[in-house]
Amino acid sequence: MDEYMKELRELVGSRPVLMCGASVILYNAAGEVLMMHRTDNDSWCFPGGALELGEKVEEAAAREALEETGLTVDQLRLFGVFSGKEMYYKYPNGDEVYNVDVVFASHCYHGEIRVNDEGREIRFFAINELPENISPPVLPVIEDVRKRKEEFYSAAE
Repeated sequence: MDEYMKELRELVGSRPVLMCGASVILYNAAGEVLMMHRTDNDSWCFPGGALELGEKVEEAAAREALEETGLTVDQLRLFGVFSGKEMYYKYPNGDEVYNVDVVFASHCYHGEIRVNDEGREIRFFAINELPENISPPVLPVIEDVRKRKEEFYSAAE
């Protein structure tokens, strides 16, 4: 958690806050998506996280992907912006958020996959063979990925 969120939590406690984040759907050549098994809530998600003060969403998405997966994203394409009641989440520590997640997709990245302290495992999954324990705010994104699979996978060619 960055300093801004720590300071905000000191002021508001665990009450709901609006949190803007960015995440990236990374596709491999087989059309599978990269997901991370988180340590904090034992759920799977796409690489991503909260914006830092003054940071652009594209910068946050690329930074989070690098921090969480070891991969440098070379090109981002806007996938969608997700908000609303279905993006509510209560963290295991009791902190509540309503997420606004700016989601990007990419086929263009390089580096070696590695897990940082936020994850237990990172791996690619076929979109119809995802693990069952998906982090709740990621579910609307996955629903959209399944609906728009051809649109974004074909962008790799």
